[in-house]
Amino acid sequence: MSTSAGQKVTVDETSSTTFQNGTSSISASAITTGQDVLVLGTTSGTTITATQVIVQPTGGSGSAAGVISFQPGAPTASKQVGQIPANYSQGSGTIVSGTTAYKATEAALAAYAGGIVDRVVQLSNGEYEVHYIGVNWPHHIFVNQDFKVVGAN
Repeated sequence: MSTSAGQKVTVDETSSTTFQNGTSSISASAITTGQDVLVLGTTSGTTITATQVIVQPTGGSGSAAGVISFQPGAPTASKQVGQIPANYSQGSGTIVSGTTAYKATEAALAAYAGGIVDRVVQLSNGEYEVHYIGVNWPHHIFVNQDFKVVGAN
């Protein structure tokens, strides 16, 4: 499959992977080619071992607008939007998982679709840094405690 920014992604399913359309459970075979999905799980590069696959409402998923696709050899984009935490230092914070990480991931992908999230870090101010790979920009998306996107760089 590909992200909305054109990044090729491999999704591995396990016997415990669940599939949903809204709040209803569905089978994997109910998902058709071309449907937008949110894949939650663990990543290794551009491979996601899925714990949950959620069909997104038609027209309800984020677009790749504003996202700069990764192009080998292209210079890295340097831009910032919104609010970056005042004392932010890349590499600081505590990696989070589970429901908290999923909520931060969903918020980030709704605002900037097309990236692959490989980790979510809680910063010292309580906000979250959602770390994107597979796109040139944004690389970090900042989400507050209410799971609203507040900035990106």
